[in-house]
Amino acid sequence: MTLSRDQMAMRVARELQDGFYVNLGIGIPTLVANFVPEGMEVMLQSENGLLGMGSFPTEETIDADMINAGKQTVTAVAGASIFSSAESFAMIRGGHVDLTVLGAFEVDVQGNIASWMIPNKLIKGMGGAMDLVAGADNIIVTMTHASKNGDSKLLESCSLPLTGKGCIKKVLTDLAWLEIEDGAFILKERAPGVSVEEIIEKTQGKLIVPDHVPEMQFS
Repeated sequence: MTLSRDQMAMRVARELQDGFYVNLGIGIPTLVANFVPEGMEVMLQSENGLLGMGSFPTEETIDADMINAGKQTVTAVAGASIFSSAESFAMIRGGHVDLTVLGAFEVDVQGNIASWMIPNKLIKGMGGAMDLVAGADNIIVTMTHASKNGDSKLLESCSLPLTGKGCIKKVLTDLAWLEIEDGAFILKERAPGVSVEEIIEKTQGKLIVPDHVPEMQFS
């Protein structure tokens, strides 16, 4: 079976470390805020000028003026700071974000990412993605492994306009956890119940499969 959106967020949350400053992109990445391990101090940063995002609000705690870069309502943790988007991008461009989690349309074996434009389709746009991929060394892409038509999104070469070149090293899809190294995807983990054969079939770019590929565990 494929991973749910929440399971993908839970798996990404395992990559968090105490003291990290983390930027979460629109879509599945925003859900990571709900799965920060208990007792861990992580400061979530948003391009619109919030450092210290908490989980999504309940109906009782919602504040329509407290939003993230994707215009979703959010909460703020103790010690949060609110500032201008100019200062927020200075933080991003200055390399002060420890981990960035982004969505994507395509990723290829050279670590290129396409995430902002599909010709003849209305897309939200670039947002802060181009700055984030340029300013961060540690980036995780979260996306479905294939399109609704069954076409692979893990390619030998991206077909869409690029957001960044050679910047992606880790990819989590609804089927697998992969790392990019030496011009290939390396299969590290697979979703529960998903076969290696299915992952091979749905990966267009070069894929290296170790002798043993463990299943992800979710309690």
